[in-house]
Amino acid sequence: MDQRLVEFERLLKIMDDLRAQCPWDKEQTFDSLRHLTIEETYELSDAILEKDLEEIRKELGDLMLHLVFYAKLGEESGSFGIADVLKGINEKLINRHPHIYGDVKVNNATDVKDNWEKIKLTEGRESVLEGVPMSLPALIKAYRIQDKARGIGFDWDNVGQVWEKVEEEIAELKYELDHGADKIKTESEFGDLLFALINYARFIDVNPETALERTNRKFISRFKFLEKAVNADGKKLNEMNLSEMDVYWEMAKKSKG
Repeated sequence: MDQRLVEFERLLKIMDDLRAQCPWDKEQTFDSLRHLTIEETYELSDAILEKDLEEIRKELGDLMLHLVFYAKLGEESGSFGIADVLKGINEKLINRHPHIYGDVKVNNATDVKDNWEKIKLTEGRESVLEGVPMSLPALIKAYRIQDKARGIGFDWDNVGQVWEKVEEEIAELKYELDHGADKIKTESEFGDLLFALINYARFIDVNPETALERTNRKFISRFKFLEKAVNADGKKLNEMNLSEMDVYWEMAKKSKG
């Protein structure tokens, strides 16, 4: 028997046991698990960014447990079970890959993504943007909104146009700041600039969330180096001026890259 099926069946049995016998597992609900699932997702994201394959394996297991747990809760409520979940995603994948399971022809991955968005509209959705969760972090949401709009042809023609939009938004923000704009107007213009930069990232094939997170981690690494170096020299950061700190910052850049 396929080892994948053996282990999956084993997990389902363990879930049944936990739900029936474990005091903690008995108390869990969709709502109580939700924040834990979000935490596990971020832990998987950390492992991916660190390129730690062993940790990715572990975090995938944790997420798999949550998926099975939700399916168990659905089964107990009489709404759905794991078979319904798997059947649903199987049918969705077949329907959305007509170039594999039908006679549609595609030339590249972009064609596949475009077809995906068009097929969604035939499944009862009124807008291609309905698939973007409202609770997504704003940066990720902006990227997904732009990508989905692109899928039906609502997009710039070339990267030059997108950069011109970035420059336009920079100029508008600077104008408002130079003319004493209030906080609401400044926030609006700053948001427009971020949205344009995210759009530009998409055009140069850079995921802005990943890029920003890597920069965050780089800053953390360098700042911790700075703190240790300052302490090693018997100094205190809060008693140093920026020029003095910058000497250590340059050391950190050379050390950490």
